[in-house]
Amino acid sequence: MVQTDIPQLSKECNDWRERLHSFRDEFNRLKHELQHVANRALSKDQLTGLEHYQNQLHIQLINIHDLKQAVKTHDKKIQYEVSENQGQLTDDTYTEHENLYDAYHSLQSTLDELRSAFYKYVKSIAVANYN
Repeated sequence: MVQTDIPQLSKECNDWRERLHSFRDEFNRLKHELQHVANRALSKDQLTGLEHYQNQLHIQLINIHDLKQAVKTHDKKIQYEVSENQGQLTDDTYTEHENLYDAYHSLQSTLDELRSAFYKYVKSIAVANYN
């Protein structure tokens, strides 16, 4: 494994946390947008879709929170190890960083897919209500 410099690891953690914060804000806005959709007269299929997206948005907001907390804890661990181990990190910490990197990018992909499907659903409601 290539040993990345420690300031770069902390910078990545901060970047991830900032982006996760942005995702949280964005997906909370999507929840509010879905509440506006819920005020319309909807068919049974549209209501099923509404429930699906309510559940998915809720689940992904939890996932965003959990990953943000894991990254925060990991960054604190990095700082602790640096101060206690003469500026050295354990292999486990590097491995954990790689795992968080993978989890972050996986979540980002999931959120991109959900966002796309959500807007397609909202658009279908708007089109159906105008026909």
